[in-house]
Amino acid sequence: MDSLSYKTIFANKETVQKNWILVDCENEVLGRLASKIAMVLRGKHKPSYTPHVDCGDNVIVVNADKIRLTGRKWDEKVYTRHTGHPGGQRFATPKMLKEKSSSLIIESAVRGMLPKNRLGRELFRSLHVYNGAEHPHTAQQPTVIK
Repeated sequence: MDSLSYKTIFANKETVQKNWILVDCENEVLGRLASKIAMVLRGKHKPSYTPHVDCGDNVIVVNADKIRLTGRKWDEKVYTRHTGHPGGQRFATPKMLKEKSSSLIIESAVRGMLPKNRLGRELFRSLHVYNGAEHPHTAQQPTVIK
């Protein structure tokens, strides 16, 4: 047999079709929801998934302030960041982040599940998180996912 009878088809920036998906996170567990969102952002739910291309969908997350954490994570989980200056290590709990904005909790969970490179930063731009039930993306007619 001289040649293959099939060809592997790779998606590229021009052939990818990006849809809009709406996710309601009321009474959802943070980690389980974040892993599903990361999978959709990456495009792994599509048969045309290509690892080096942004072939994922745009994701709208509503009701971020009604997210659930199991156990005593509201008080014991610690988010660590650094200001870049000497002695600039800062710590925060999910309860402290919720006082600022609940969307920060979901964004940090999803960002941690995306690749740590140029593609991951580009994928993260497709995530839109809102604390309440309202969002400004009704013109895109998002499909609702349970």
